[in-house]
Amino acid sequence: MSACSLVRPCPPAPGRARDVSPLAERLSIPSGPLFFPVTAFGPDGAPDLDAYRAHVRRGVEDGAAAVFACCGTGEFHALTPEEFGTCVRAAVEAAGGRVPVVAGTGYGTALAVRYARLAEAAGADGLLAMPPYLVVAGQEGLLRHYRELAAATALPVIVYQRDNAVLTPETAVALARTDGVIGLKDGLGDLDLMQRVVSALRTEGLDGFLCFNGLPTAEQTQLAYRGIGVTLYSSAVFCFVPEIALAFHRALREGDDTTAHRLLDGFYRPFVELRAQGAGYAVSLVKAGVRLRGPDVGGVRPPLHEPAPEHIERLARLVERGHALTEGAE
Repeated sequence: MSACSLVRPCPPAPGRARDVSPLAERLSIPSGPLFFPVTAFGPDGAPDLDAYRAHVRRGVEDGAAAVFACCGTGEFHALTPEEFGTCVRAAVEAAGGRVPVVAGTGYGTALAVRYARLAEAAGADGLLAMPPYLVVAGQEGLLRHYRELAAATALPVIVYQRDNAVLTPETAVALARTDGVIGLKDGLGDLDLMQRVVSALRTEGLDGFLCFNGLPTAEQTQLAYRGIGVTLYSSAVFCFVPEIALAFHRALREGDDTTAHRLLDGFYRPFVELRAQGAGYAVSLVKAGVRLRGPDVGGVRPPLHEPAPEHIERLARLVERGHALTEGAE
């Protein structure tokens, strides 16, 4: 059994409303991709809740194992606290209890706690803690930040490692021993570091702590992550081409590397190369992909910008090619 795919018993701290382990159990062996929906905006720039619910509902019906609402792909950075709470509630309503809903949180500790409590009030099942705003903190400060966040809410916390929040194996072990922290989502891509994290967790008997590949277009690197024992990954591509994402997920689950390589070579690598053509395309290009097949989720908010028309045309052709590549992948 892989190093980061089991369930760590996670007893509640005194005064907590409920045990945090059910989310870890539901995420440990997902039935499909982990879905990071975009946040829909209407012509007036405000959140379009009807379009957002339709987007989330379609993702759940298409086979998502969990909904990660208002996270990076969902433009967490661009939402007011009030919009955030409303959108998380809409995602919970659309999911209808069929899959868990994990909401983003971030900024400094006080604001992260505020967003966590808004998510809890909206009915979320857990939190994805994004890096603290701007500052480059040491390990002691990062550990304190995540521990205070976990202690302030009954929701289980997954820590998102990237940019200015990079954890040593020792800090990862300390987090795994922290009540309420159930996992680590890696958006850094340092396989040597992640191998040492996985090894440290295994050595300390904490191999049930959930580890995710959280890189943009994680499918591109998932064969390598699988090799170090990280079997869970996020899928932004699932937002607009769930058929392709599901075919790849199924290929990994069944050990069908032939299909995985075909999709990597013919769809994922060209998509990653297209994504690299513009800053912020990890969000705006995905959102453009959602608009290609509906519902109309609007554009991105500043400081992100829309993809160039020729890049959207290339994306449309790539989607057609990806669909053709899934034939025979059942």
